[in-house]
This record gives sequence, C-alpha cells and structure tokens, in this order.
Amino acid sequence: MKPYFYSTLFIISSLSMHSCYAPEQNCAKFQQGTFEFEALVEGELKKTRFLRNESFEIEYYEGKTDTAQIRWINDCEYVLKSQDPKNRQEAQAMHFKILTTENNQYTFEYSLVGSDNKQQGTAYKVVNDD
Repeated sequence: MKPYFYSTLFIISSLSMHSCYAPEQNCAKFQQGTFEFEALVEGELKKTRFLRNESFEIEYYEGKTDTAQIRWINDCEYVLKSQDPKNRQEAQAMHFKILTTENNQYTFEYSLVGSDNKQQGTAYKVVNDD
C-alpha cells in the first residue's frame, strides 16, 4: 500500500507544480513601440523593423515601407490590414496572437484571417516607448 501512496503523492505534486507555471503574457507592454523581427527567407536571414501605435503599424523591409491599420481584438490579439494594398494578396488581413512575453521580446503566431496555416515568430522591442 505504501508504494501506491508515494506514487500518487508524486503525481499530485508534479501536477500541482506544473499547473502553477504559466508563461508570462504582458501583452499591453507590446502594443506600441519599435520592434524587430528576423526570419529565414529562402535560406537568408532577413530583418524587418516596424513601428506600432494604437492605430497603425509601419513596416520597413529591404528599403520599402508599408503601412497597415491595426485593430486590437483583445490585449493579445490584433488584425492588420494594409492601408494601400498593391494586389489581392496584400489586401488580405493578417491575424496576430501574442503567445508569450519575456523582458523585451514576445512570441507570436500569425496567419491570414480565416486560415488554419499558422506561422510563429519572435519580435524584439528595440525602443522603450513607455
């Protein structure tokens, strides 16, 4: 009977310790500011810089600038829609969800609105605008 007691106690304590851990999610800290995002594009590391305020996100990538309207769904989710789309693909809105935050960075997932094909990335806040 004792081995059962100890194994049950171990399982309960493991579960209670696991349930106490929740990844940090201070999304409000990342709603405005200047950020950088790096991604591998065709085997080459590319960097994007973007500025975000409560209404717009302005992206700087390879000498080009793109502006999108931002609509926050809640503290951790928002939708971007290009202000001046040049084709059908650019006209599609993108959904972003901040998954975790830590110090000056956040991990997020993104996809076209309505798509199940989600990608993940990490952005870094480079200028503290608090």
